Amino acid sequence: MDKVRAGFIPLTDAAILIAAREKGFAEEADIDLELAREISWANIRDRMAVGHFDIAHMLAPMPVAAAIGLSPVPVEILAPMALGLGGNAVTVSTTLYETLGENGYDDSLNPEIAGKSLVALIEKRRARNLPDLVFGVVHPYSSHNYDLRYWLSACGIDPEKDLQIVVLPPSFMPDALAQGNIDGYCVGEPWNTASVAAGTGVILTTKSRLWQSSPEKVLGVNNRFATACPELLDRIVCSFVSAAIWCANPKNHHELASILAEPRYLDQSVEVILPALSGDIAITNRLRIQDPDFFTTFARAANFPWRSHALWYYSQMVRWGQASFSEENAARAAASFAPDIFRRAATRMEIPVPAANSKVEGALTNATAVGAGKNTLYLGPDGFFDGAPFDPEKIEDYIRSQSAIK
Repeated sequence: MDKVRAGFIPLTDAAILIAAREKGFAEEADIDLELAREISWANIRDRMAVGHFDIAHMLAPMPVAAAIGLSPVPVEILAPMALGLGGNAVTVSTTLYETLGENGYDDSLNPEIAGKSLVALIEKRRARNLPDLVFGVVHPYSSHNYDLRYWLSACGIDPEKDLQIVVLPPSFMPDALAQGNIDGYCVGEPWNTASVAAGTGVILTTKSRLWQSSPEKVLGVNNRFATACPELLDRIVCSFVSAAIWCANPKNHHELASILAEPRYLDQSVEVILPALSGDIAITNRLRIQDPDFFTTFARAANFPWRSHALWYYSQMVRWGQASFSEENAARAAASFAPDIFRRAATRMEIPVPAANSKVEGALTNATAVGAGKNTLYLGPDGFFDGAPFDPEKIEDYIRSQSAIK
C-alpha cells in the first residue's frame, strides 16, 4: 500500500479528502492516506514547498500563484482536479446587517442589492468621518479575496480605498467578528454558519450567487510527486472522485457531517456543518433558505480543473497589482491546472469528462459537452452576477477592460 501525505484546513470543502480516508475509497485504491490538519493556508503552501505533503486541500488560486513565482518558497504545484464548486459566503456582523437593512438590504442574498446598500452605508460613514469597514479574507491568493473584490468593485466600491481587507485563518473569522475586530468576512463553511448559530453574524450573499459554478478548492499536488508517481496520482484522483460521488448523495449527508464534526477534522457540531451539505442554509437566526447550488462536490463537472478558471484567477492577480501581465505568465497560469491528468485518471472509471479545457463564450450548441446522447450536459461560459463575460482566449483585453471600480 502506498503512503500519501495530505494537508487540509478544517473546512467543509475538505470533505472529499476526509471521506476518501474514512469511507475506504483511498484504501480500495491501495493508498494509505495520511491527513494532517493545518490552521492556515500559508502553512499548507509552505509545507507543500518543503516536501512535508505530497498533496493538499488547497485554495484554487494557489497553484496559479506558485506558477508565476508569487510563493515565498519556490514550488511548482499542479491542480489535477477541483474539490467542488461554491461553498463560501460573505458574512457580516449583526450590527452591520441591521445598518445595511436601513440602507436598502432586503435579506434576498442578491449581490447587487447587498452591494448597493453597502455603497450607501459607506458614503454615510465617510460623511460622518467614521473609520473604514474591515473585511476578512483567508489569504491574499484566495478565491475569497478575488470574489470579494470582484463583487465590491462591480457594485461601485473600491476595495483599495473604500474599506480595509485583512487576512485571517478561516477558523478565526467567527471570533474576530464577535470581538469586533472585523465587520465582515468571506470564508468557506462551516465558519459562516458558525457565526449565524452564535448570533453574531448574518450571511449577506454566497459564492454561488457571485460566480455560478465556480471553483473554491482544488487538489494541490507537488509537481515532483506528479512526475515521479503518475500511476499513484491516477489512483488518488480516482479515489477522490469516488469520494465526491459519495459526498454528493443526500442520503450520506448526515453521516458525512458526523465524520467532519470529529475533533481531528472540523471540531464543530453536526448542526453547524450540515447546512452547507444539504443546502438548507440559515442566513440569520430567524431566516433559512434552500440553496442546492451552495456547495457541489460532483454534479456539473465539479471536479474538472478548468484552465479558464486558472486564467480568471490570474487576471485578478494582475488587476489587483499582485502580478504583471505577460503571455508567458498567462501560459504558466493555465498550465497549473492539469485537465489531462484528470482525463487520464477518469478513463479508469469510465466517467464522462469535458471535451475542452476552457469554458468559452458561444451558443449552447458550441458549448463544452460532457457525456453522450440524451444524457449530454452542456457547460457554457462562466456566469458572473453582473453579467460581464470572461473569454479566456482574450485575457489581456479582459484585464484592460477592468478597473478598480466598474
